[in-house]
Amino acid sequence: MRIIGIDPGTSVTGIGVIEQINGSLNMIHFESVTMNSKDPMTSRLKRIYDECLFCIKKYRPEELAIETAFYSKNIQSTMKLGQARGVAIIAGLNSDVRISEYSPREVKKSVTGNGASSKEQVLYMVCSILGLKKISIPTDSSDALAIALCHLFNLQSDFLSSGKKSGKTPLKSSWKAFIEKNPERILRNN
Repeated sequence: MRIIGIDPGTSVTGIGVIEQINGSLNMIHFESVTMNSKDPMTSRLKRIYDECLFCIKKYRPEELAIETAFYSKNIQSTMKLGQARGVAIIAGLNSDVRISEYSPREVKKSVTGNGASSKEQVLYMVCSILGLKKISIPTDSSDALAIALCHLFNLQSDFLSSGKKSGKTPLKSSWKAFIEKNPERILRNN
């Protein structure tokens, strides 16, 4: 199963692609698409669409996961985020890729176990889950990878709760085992 995660934004859009084959989980690609804030909004939206479409065609994911819009006091920011989400979703729809949406809180909780985690905690856990060592990942890209992981964990959870046996325990429900196996990966507040 190959999943593309998209963290939409009109300044920076994060894209991440993961793949799970026979229980092995790998990061395939990540990038941060940075736009010039002085460019017209229409140009930035076209760039988001083009980059998402390019990645979908190149990496051929079966699923696209995207973060839902959050509502801020600034209605203009909310509208711009909605436009960025819209063009990314259209890129997926035009490529016949299934689309799923997750709130920022759902994404953080699925990856870190805490829906109020910081971007640094999400980055740390994304690297840990994907086995990435000493690699520099921009936070927008790690957020996109986290969105893809959240979708994978939800698919696994849905599969197991449907009564089918997969032989694998989803990471989402095995935090205790993970902590016991990897105590050095736990961040502690001093």
